[in-house]
Amino acid sequence: MATDLAPRVRLPASARRGEVVEVRVLVQHPMESGQRRDEAGRLVPRRILNALVVRYLGREVMRMRLEPAIAANPLLGFFLRAEETGMVELEWTDDDGTIHRSSHRLNVAG
Repeated sequence: MATDLAPRVRLPASARRGEVVEVRVLVQHPMESGQRRDEAGRLVPRRILNALVVRYLGREVMRMRLEPAIAANPLLGFFLRAEETGMVELEWTDDDGTIHRSSHRLNVAG
């Protein structure tokens, strides 16, 4: 069973309408591939975040499928065009079916 993620999301405090802004996300997660062995020689079960969906202003703007080759505590970055003030919502799906969510406000001026 997955524990709650504590993602660190970095986006600008404000942006101008039409500006392209970078969003960076650091997620604390072991991202076990299922191919590593523990000290006793047993396979460590696979446990990864296998999907990330990003919504801005309620619309899906990005969908990413994550694979076992992604490192533990993945750092992801992507760009959004600032249209109006609203929420950037991130939703991760873990291998065990747990869904983790995080929301952050993007303030748009002018």
